[in-house]
Amino acid sequence: MSELISSKIQQNPKYLQLASRRGRLAWTLSAIVCVIFYGFILMVAFTPDIITAPISASSVIPLGLPLGVAVILVCCVLTGLYVYQSNQVYDPMFEEIVRGASK
Repeated sequence: MSELISSKIQQNPKYLQLASRRGRLAWTLSAIVCVIFYGFILMVAFTPDIITAPISASSVIPLGLPLGVAVILVCCVLTGLYVYQSNQVYDPMFEEIVRGASK
């Protein structure tokens, strides 16, 4: 891509809006993941009795196991959400901006 086209793209108000929306989504999802991960680690550190408690009276599976799996699954879902949003919204918008800049 030439510098002229690159410059046109970067100055396009639609591109600035796209970059802002994409960045806001990325930072929001990153913050959610950090809260979930650090929350789980803080639970392990400060409330080990809750994490090590069995999930039922007759079970040997601690509550921490399904919580840990849930942390991983939520992070996978959030990643999928970002990928879906990127493929369905951001990529078509960017392609439109590039087509407009190369004319």
